[in-house]
Amino acid sequence: MRGRLIIFAVSALLFISSIAFVVAGARALRTPSAGAPAAALVAVGSVRQIMRGIVDPAATTVFGAVSTTVTASGVEEKAPKTAEEWDVVADSAAAIAEGGNLLLVGGRVVDGGEWTTISQRMVEAGRKALAAAERMDANGVFESGEAIYETCDSCHSKYRRTQ
Repeated sequence: MRGRLIIFAVSALLFISSIAFVVAGARALRTPSAGAPAAALVAVGSVRQIMRGIVDPAATTVFGAVSTTVTASGVEEKAPKTAEEWDVVADSAAAIAEGGNLLLVGGRVVDGGEWTTISQRMVEAGRKALAAAERMDANGVFESGEAIYETCDSCHSKYRRTQ
Protein backbone atom coordinates (compact mmCIF):
# COMPACT_ATOMS: atom_id res chain seq x y z
CA MET A 1 0.00 0.00 0.00
CA ARG A 2 2.79 2.34 0.84
CA GLY A 3 4.34 1.76 -2.60
CA ARG A 4 1.11 2.81 -4.31
CA LEU A 5 0.98 5.99 -2.22
CA ILE A 6 4.53 6.90 -3.22
CA ILE A 7 3.79 6.25 -6.90
CA PHE A 8 0.62 8.36 -6.65
CA ALA A 9 2.50 11.25 -4.97
CA VAL A 10 5.30 11.18 -7.56
CA SER A 11 2.76 11.07 -10.40
CA ALA A 12 0.83 14.01 -8.95
CA LEU A 13 4.05 16.03 -8.56
CA LEU A 14 5.09 15.27 -12.15
CA PHE A 15 1.63 16.26 -13.40
CA ILE A 16 1.66 19.56 -11.50
CA SER A 17 5.22 20.29 -12.63
CA SER A 18 4.33 19.67 -16.27
CA ILE A 19 1.34 22.04 -16.00
CA ALA A 20 3.64 24.69 -14.51
CA PHE A 21 6.10 24.27 -17.40
CA VAL A 22 3.28 24.62 -19.95
CA VAL A 23 2.02 27.80 -18.31
CA ALA A 24 5.54 29.26 -18.06
CA GLY A 25 6.20 28.41 -21.70
CA ALA A 26 2.97 30.04 -22.83
CA ARG A 27 3.80 33.21 -20.89
CA ALA A 28 7.28 33.31 -22.42
CA LEU A 29 5.77 33.13 -25.91
CA ARG A 30 3.32 35.93 -25.10
CA THR A 31 5.85 38.55 -24.01
CA PRO A 32 8.72 39.48 -26.32
CA SER A 33 12.13 39.30 -24.75
CA ALA A 34 13.93 42.55 -24.07
CA GLY A 35 16.73 41.57 -26.42
CA ALA A 36 14.47 40.87 -29.40
CA PRO A 37 15.20 43.30 -32.23
CA ALA A 38 12.34 45.46 -33.49
CA ALA A 39 11.19 44.98 -37.05
CA ALA A 40 13.08 47.33 -39.33
CA LEU A 41 10.92 49.84 -41.15
CA VAL A 42 11.87 50.40 -44.76
CA ALA A 43 11.00 53.67 -46.49
CA VAL A 44 9.21 53.00 -49.78
CA GLY A 45 7.73 56.27 -51.03
CA SER A 46 9.37 59.68 -51.18
CA VAL A 47 8.44 62.62 -48.96
CA ARG A 48 6.70 64.17 -51.96
CA GLN A 49 4.60 61.00 -52.46
CA ILE A 50 3.64 60.97 -48.78
CA MET A 51 2.58 64.61 -49.03
CA ARG A 52 0.63 64.28 -52.27
CA GLY A 53 -0.87 60.86 -51.61
CA ILE A 54 -1.59 60.92 -47.89
CA VAL A 55 -1.16 64.24 -46.10
CA ASP A 56 -2.55 66.74 -48.65
CA PRO A 57 -5.84 64.88 -49.27
CA ALA A 58 -6.26 64.25 -45.54
CA ALA A 59 -5.60 67.88 -44.64
CA THR A 60 -8.04 69.03 -47.32
CA THR A 61 -10.71 66.81 -45.76
CA VAL A 62 -10.06 68.08 -42.22
CA PHE A 63 -9.88 71.73 -43.33
CA GLY A 64 -13.10 71.42 -45.33
CA ALA A 65 -15.07 69.49 -42.72
CA VAL A 66 -16.08 72.46 -40.57
CA SER A 67 -16.68 76.02 -41.71
CA THR A 68 -18.78 79.12 -41.21
CA THR A 69 -19.73 81.17 -44.25
CA VAL A 70 -21.48 84.51 -44.10
CA THR A 71 -23.56 85.27 -47.21
CA ALA A 72 -26.24 87.77 -48.12
CA SER A 73 -28.83 85.18 -47.11
CA GLY A 74 -27.29 84.56 -43.70
CA VAL A 75 -24.73 82.46 -41.87
CA GLU A 76 -24.12 78.94 -43.17
CA GLU A 77 -22.56 76.45 -40.77
CA LYS A 78 -20.92 73.34 -42.20
CA ALA A 79 -20.01 70.31 -40.06
CA PRO A 80 -20.27 66.55 -40.37
CA LYS A 81 -23.76 65.31 -39.48
CA THR A 82 -23.63 61.53 -39.58
CA ALA A 83 -21.34 59.02 -37.92
CA GLU A 84 -20.02 58.11 -41.37
CA GLU A 85 -19.10 61.74 -42.10
CA TRP A 86 -17.32 62.00 -38.75
CA ASP A 87 -15.47 58.76 -39.52
CA VAL A 88 -14.13 60.29 -42.75
CA VAL A 89 -12.78 63.27 -40.78
CA ALA A 90 -11.31 60.97 -38.11
CA ASP A 91 -9.66 58.77 -40.75
CA SER A 92 -8.15 61.83 -42.40
CA ALA A 93 -6.87 63.14 -39.07
CA ALA A 94 -5.26 59.75 -38.38
CA ALA A 95 -3.65 59.87 -41.84
CA ILE A 96 -2.11 63.26 -40.99
CA ALA A 97 -0.69 61.87 -37.75
CA GLU A 98 0.65 58.76 -39.46
CA GLY A 99 2.10 60.94 -42.22
CA GLY A 100 4.18 62.64 -39.54
CA ASN A 101 5.41 59.23 -38.41
CA LEU A 102 6.30 58.29 -41.98
CA LEU A 103 8.50 61.38 -42.26
CA LEU A 104 10.68 59.87 -39.54
CA VAL A 105 11.22 56.49 -41.23
CA GLY A 106 14.39 55.52 -43.01
CA GLY A 107 16.34 58.06 -45.01
CA ARG A 108 13.55 60.64 -45.00
CA VAL A 109 14.92 62.48 -41.97
CA VAL A 110 16.66 65.53 -43.39
CA ASP A 111 18.39 66.58 -40.18
CA GLY A 112 18.41 65.46 -36.58
CA GLY A 113 16.87 68.62 -35.24
CA GLU A 114 14.00 70.61 -36.64
CA TRP A 115 12.79 67.97 -39.13
CA THR A 116 12.16 65.58 -36.26
CA THR A 117 10.53 68.26 -34.12
CA ILE A 118 8.20 69.40 -36.92
CA SER A 119 7.30 65.81 -37.81
CA GLN A 120 6.39 65.12 -34.19
CA ARG A 121 4.29 68.30 -34.10
CA MET A 122 2.48 66.99 -37.19
CA VAL A 123 1.71 63.76 -35.34
CA GLU A 124 0.34 65.74 -32.38
CA ALA A 125 -1.74 68.04 -34.61
CA GLY A 126 -3.24 64.98 -36.31
CA ARG A 127 -3.97 63.40 -32.93
CA LYS A 128 -5.71 66.59 -31.80
CA ALA A 129 -7.94 66.54 -34.89
CA LEU A 130 -8.57 62.81 -34.45
CA ALA A 131 -9.65 63.22 -30.83
CA ALA A 132 -12.01 66.06 -31.79
CA ALA A 133 -13.50 64.04 -34.66
CA GLU A 134 -14.01 61.02 -32.41
CA ARG A 135 -15.88 63.29 -29.95
CA MET A 136 -17.86 64.68 -32.90
CA ASP A 137 -16.68 68.12 -31.78
CA ALA A 138 -16.95 70.52 -34.74
CA ASN A 139 -15.29 73.36 -32.84
CA GLY A 140 -12.40 71.08 -31.85
CA VAL A 141 -11.87 70.00 -35.46
CA PHE A 142 -11.95 73.65 -36.54
CA GLU A 143 -9.38 74.59 -33.89
CA SER A 144 -7.13 71.66 -34.79
CA GLY A 145 -6.87 73.06 -38.29
CA GLU A 146 -4.69 75.88 -36.95
CA ALA A 147 -2.18 73.43 -35.45
CA ILE A 148 -2.11 71.42 -38.68
CA TYR A 149 -1.66 74.54 -40.81
CA GLU A 150 1.12 75.95 -38.60
CA THR A 151 2.98 72.64 -38.66
CA CYS A 152 2.75 72.35 -42.45
CA ASP A 153 3.70 75.99 -42.96
CA SER A 154 6.76 75.82 -40.71
CA CYS A 155 8.01 72.70 -42.48
CA HIS A 156 7.36 74.01 -45.98
CA SER A 157 9.08 77.31 -45.25
CA LYS A 158 12.25 75.48 -44.24
CA TYR A 159 12.34 72.26 -46.27
CA ARG A 160 10.09 72.47 -49.33
CA ARG A 161 12.03 71.85 -52.51
CA THR A 162 11.08 73.35 -55.87
CA GLN A 163 11.01 70.41 -58.25
